[in-house]
Amino acid sequence: MEAIARGAAESAFILGAAVREFEEAFSSYLGVRHCVAVNSGTSALHLALICAGVGPGDEVLTVPMTFIATVWPITYVGARPVFVDVDPVTYTMDVEQVERRITPRTKAILPVHLYGQPADMDPLLQLGERYGIPVIEDAAQAHGATDNGRRVGSFGLAGCFSFYPSKNLGCWGEGGALVSSSDEVAARARGLRDQGQWERHRHDEIGFNYRMAGSRARCWE
Repeated sequence: MEAIARGAAESAFILGAAVREFEEAFSSYLGVRHCVAVNSGTSALHLALICAGVGPGDEVLTVPMTFIATVWPITYVGARPVFVDVDPVTYTMDVEQVERRITPRTKAILPVHLYGQPADMDPLLQLGERYGIPVIEDAAQAHGATDNGRRVGSFGLAGCFSFYPSKNLGCWGEGGALVSSSDEVAARARGLRDQGQWERHRHDEIGFNYRMAGSRARCWE
């Protein structure tokens, strides 16, 4: 409550210093170059798909064993979700089935780290590299989980987190983040989350109101 009151006193309601400090702390914790704080995990996935160049008519490989919010962003960009069944032991993407689902329309692989259980990332990354397909991680339920010593979210082109109050790391209301070690992805995502502006009142492409509220970041202090 003290942190939220301080944010109110500073009129730091949207983005601001507290959000920047959280972005720096979270990216350092994950071992990635950038964290772009947004208003939900769904928004993070939407921006990640846009930054990966996914659009109308494309296909995205993902799993049916997940919350619907994994799939909505695929439809937002006009693409079609193609489901790969999960491994019966880990409940994450069955790597052996992935290659059979790849077509010329496949533009992203979107594994889900479910209940803190990481997907098997190394073979997924190898497939992505072989076919030139970016991997985007849905890590909304796996903050802090590791695979072969690396934290989830740090493997693919981008990792997407939710800070919904019931998550491993919850905030005061809705919240999310896109993380990436790509300077290009992070820079584009920062503009897209703020009405498509990279300069004040200059909008170079269609953007969104996906900014994180200052009170969301304050609650982690």
